Amino acid sequence: MRYVRYAFLAALGLVLITVALANRAVVSVQLLPDDIATFFGFQYETALPLFIVIFLGIVAGLLIGFVWEWIREYKQRAEASRMKREMAALKKEVARLKSEKGEEQDEVLALLEDGAATR
Repeated sequence: MRYVRYAFLAALGLVLITVALANRAVVSVQLLPDDIATFFGFQYETALPLFIVIFLGIVAGLLIGFVWEWIREYKQRAEASRMKREMAALKKEVARLKSEKGEEQDEVLALLEDGAATR
């Protein structure tokens, strides 16, 4: 499995290098369209190779996707946290009830616990 991963990473690296070599032309990247920049009186512009613009677009898309998914999964994380707290409280309650009851134990439960202990 390790070799498959290395082969995939090597192929991905080769594709990225090929894309970078094919898109070396320098392009002008502007923060705002010209009309809006004229209205605000502010414009930020820089010149970058096209492959950097492409790779930055991919990275930005991945980051936006990860953040979106993290926000979307909030309900599941909150529910899991609530269930964990509830389970801890129930374990404490079971331990308290067992200690209050003392040695008196139901015969069926004693058999089940003995069977689980021998496994």
